[in-house]
Amino acid sequence: MPAAPFPQLDAADSPSPEPWRIVRALALAASLAAFAMLAVSGPGTRLGVWTWQAGLSLMQWGAWTGIAAGAASLVLLATAIAPRWRGRWWVALLALGFSAAAAAPPLFFLAEAKRVPPIHDITTDPGDPPRFVALLGTRLASPNGAAYGGPAVAARQRAAYPDIKPLDLPAPPAQTMRRALEVARAMGWDIVASDPAEGRIEATARTTWFGFRDDVVVRIRPRDGGSRVDVRSDSRVGVSDIGANAARVREFLARLA
Repeated sequence: MPAAPFPQLDAADSPSPEPWRIVRALALAASLAAFAMLAVSGPGTRLGVWTWQAGLSLMQWGAWTGIAAGAASLVLLATAIAPRWRGRWWVALLALGFSAAAAAPPLFFLAEAKRVPPIHDITTDPGDPPRFVALLGTRLASPNGAAYGGPAVAARQRAAYPDIKPLDLPAPPAQTMRRALEVARAMGWDIVASDPAEGRIEATARTTWFGFRDDVVVRIRPRDGGSRVDVRSDSRVGVSDIGANAARVREFLARLA
């Protein structure tokens, strides 16, 4: 009997050369590692598992690893169109997706950091910023301290955030004080002190991802039969807040108005 012919494999079904299998596996592993570094960087910092510096480093390493894995994935996808190199193209596509997810947020933060000035203390009254009283000890123990940065910081703030100004309201200070407390609680702030006689509210807010603690002072004074509201929001750590304090002050004043 004639020998049975060997089965003919289609080029698309032929196994990929061993080196490309290894590259695919490495690209997928690197993309998963990059995504994992991003995923744990914030929660780990918020829970106190590691320092905020370590959390930022994890995010940065995740971005670089994601970029490298993404580049390798693009090469794999490009070569997948050639019959002799075809293999599991979906592995490369999956790796590209995880790589993009790992690299996009850090790159966005980097772009935002370049767009805004490297300051972390925002106030509606740079000439006479509200002062910390109940939080003074906490501020003095933090890297950024309690003192305002002076004319240099004020100039940078005015250039970047010209819309952040005191808020004048027709309501009397006592009524404005009650409303300001409601807004602060609605924004999730931890109220540390509330002094109606001085028209002062002190609170601590936390950023969404890393949970950085920023301290806030609201000062309410009588003005022309109504109230003038000044706000100051200051990060405890870091040089640049990537616009977080300005956004917080804007939201508070918008809600109060």
